[in-house]
Amino acid sequence: MDRKSNKPRVDIYAKITDSIVADLEKGVRPWVKPWSVANTTGRITRPLRHNGLPYQGINTLLLWAEAVARGFVSPVWMTFKQSAELGGHVRKGEAGTMVVYASRFTRTETDAHGEEVERGIPFLKAYTVFCADQIEGLPDQYYVSPAPSTNLERIEHADIFFANTGAVIRHGGNQAYFNPALDIVQMPAFESFRDAPSYYATLGHELTHWAGAEKRLDRNLSRYHKDRSSRAHEELVADLGGCFLAADLGIVPELEPRPDHASYLASWLEILKNEKRFIFAAAAHAQRAVNYLHDLQPQATQVAEAA
Repeated sequence: MDRKSNKPRVDIYAKITDSIVADLEKGVRPWVKPWSVANTTGRITRPLRHNGLPYQGINTLLLWAEAVARGFVSPVWMTFKQSAELGGHVRKGEAGTMVVYASRFTRTETDAHGEEVERGIPFLKAYTVFCADQIEGLPDQYYVSPAPSTNLERIEHADIFFANTGAVIRHGGNQAYFNPALDIVQMPAFESFRDAPSYYATLGHELTHWAGAEKRLDRNLSRYHKDRSSRAHEELVADLGGCFLAADLGIVPELEPRPDHASYLASWLEILKNEKRFIFAAAAHAQRAVNYLHDLQPQATQVAEAA
């Protein structure tokens, strides 16, 4: 096998290693979940194949990291073909995840004595899998239904408020985020939060992002992933909006930043030192978002008519 045919194998190793190194350089261990799992004991597992067998070695790290990054809760992964054989179908627009298969091929070489010997050469072959959370129509056992919590009680008026917004809110995984492309808010399971107010405060933060989408308040989120300053500004808007909304709902806001948002503190300090109007603009955007969410409530029409 020549150098050219060796190159794809080297690229797979490099791609995986570079990804993990990049996370470590940010102070993030990609195999450690950022959210508390105190109320989800017993639901932690290795990533599993469609037949229930656990993934091994590097694939365990790859799929754990991907599950955390994308908010997946099901531990089961399968190929497109396997999902079809089970009666399911991958949702349109879903992106797969690369895993690798380690194998060997045999090459005949001539040794120092002029004799032909066979040498086993290891290699990696990449293929794509999808989490069961990305697939519809699978048998029930492929989906995870969190067990009811015995420690937390939901807050009814807050549930009603967020339901009235009409936002698509999905639960699962270990991160909270707003996905503009799919127009969904992803939240960890209710039981994974240390208390009920923390859950609703976090949901308020994400709904502030949701309100800023192009088809709503059009807060221009296009540079969120491209520009550090834009990202820091938007996160401050959401942080303030979450606090405003928590106060409106009579809920204690998050007093400490979420683990995945703590890094923004340094950015906010830096920007605030150089841009004296930054906090005013962020507060104005946050208030507009909160007002928008209030305007989606049924009683908003009645109040407006009474006024």
